Amino acid sequence: MATSSATAISCGSTTASASASPASRCVPDAGARPDEPASVIDPLNLIFVVGAAAVFPFLAVIATSFIKLSVVFLLVRNAIGVQNIPPNMALNALAIILSAYIMAPVIVATYNILSVGTYDVTNIEGLTAAYEAGKGPLTDFLNRHASDREKTFFLEAARSLWPPEMAAQLSIDSLFVVLPSFTVTQLREAFEIGFLLYLPFIAIDLIVSNILLAMGMMMVSPLTISLPFKLFLFVMIDGWSRLILGLVKTYV
Repeated sequence: MATSSATAISCGSTTASASASPASRCVPDAGARPDEPASVIDPLNLIFVVGAAAVFPFLAVIATSFIKLSVVFLLVRNAIGVQNIPPNMALNALAIILSAYIMAPVIVATYNILSVGTYDVTNIEGLTAAYEAGKGPLTDFLNRHASDREKTFFLEAARSLWPPEMAAQLSIDSLFVVLPSFTVTQLREAFEIGFLLYLPFIAIDLIVSNILLAMGMMMVSPLTISLPFKLFLFVMIDGWSRLILGLVKTYV
């Protein structure tokens, strides 16, 4: 109480003399409240966190169903013969939406695991602990949709390329083996689907080309004539719905 009264009297005297001295102000005593120490982030931890955030978009492409869906959609567009319709943004947006739909169980399971514990993602130790705790659902998804042939290849290649002490810690279910195996498997399956999708459209091109050749209309581009028939076929068989349904069922 005595200190507060002294501070108030000091403020009053300072206010009274403010007209004579504009530079004077009523400044609270800095020693009345101890300053709390400011938290300092380790630069190495900051670099590691920023680097992990930069790698995340690439992991979202290669560790999800996005890579397979986007490749199949682009192959379908090229098979029909329309180079820019639908645009790349629309196809990528569709692939992102379907990838989120397919990966929803993995995302929810990972969130439930990480929400139980407390992890400080501002340092390397916290990120490592969060990775070790939450990698299970994603690893199971990748392992389930990666072919055994690819996993065996990458495991044997790692034992040949990596140092012996690092290769000894690997197993066929390790993330460093499963992740590239999953990516290669997804690309292979996407091209297999694209090959099957190309066949009916190639048949239409050949039929139209032979008809034009028989009619002596060699100056007319077969692609110009066959495009409406391709679109008609794709619409009549409900191509988008069947294609998307078939792609989603490959992850069941």
